[in-house]
Amino acid sequence: MMMFFQGIQKPAWLEALYTQKFFVGCLFHETAKKNEKNICCLDCCISICPHCISSHRFHRLLQVRRYVYHDVVRLEDLQKLIDCSNVQPYTINSAKVVFIKKRPQNRQFKGSGNYCTSCARSLQEPYIHCSLGCKVDFVLKHKRNLSSYLKPCNSLPLSMDFLVQDMGDDEMTNETPHSTIVDYDEPMNSSSSGSETMSIPHTPIIRKKRTGVYLCGRSASKISNEDMTTSISISSRRKGIPHRSPLC
Repeated sequence: MMMFFQGIQKPAWLEALYTQKFFVGCLFHETAKKNEKNICCLDCCISICPHCISSHRFHRLLQVRRYVYHDVVRLEDLQKLIDCSNVQPYTINSAKVVFIKKRPQNRQFKGSGNYCTSCARSLQEPYIHCSLGCKVDFVLKHKRNLSSYLKPCNSLPLSMDFLVQDMGDDEMTNETPHSTIVDYDEPMNSSSSGSETMSIPHTPIIRKKRTGVYLCGRSASKISNEDMTTSISISSRRKGIPHRSPLC
């Protein structure tokens, strides 16, 4: 489906990524747990929560994540829909993501280097767009047509890391701990409810002194009388009166 904006063709799913609100409670599942809207149905052009997936299971679904209060999507997923070349990606939680909307800077950076074509944000080489929105605006401004950048995509299931979250105890546990991405690179350890805590058995500790034997904990009861006698005998010999040669 294409939408026309002042004579310019723009896919409806792309406009939905800009206008739909994510990371808010779902009104259809207001009383349910984990009802955060962090999925965009590209066929219905609406944002949905994990409880809505059953009604959209045959549609193209794109997971939206959060990074420092901005919406991002995985570059791997977005590349199936539109050409993302020259858009600067960011590696967060071991995955490359792309910002959806513009992020203009309050203060312009003065110096040499690359700058975003739309919002003048400082970028790494060789990138010239800081977000998908900046690239779309640049293409529409100069070419007025996105058709050569769009890719045919009839099926777009949710990524595996999202589906793994659905193995909890609740009926619907699709909440994604990494849908809100922190502002630093942390390991993908999904510290979620599905993780198990390993209990390490207590191991008795035996500490030895140079002048004898020091036993700690229940291990003392496991030492035989013979070993104890031997240890005491050795200790007594060390503490005995030294033999000296007679004086002439």
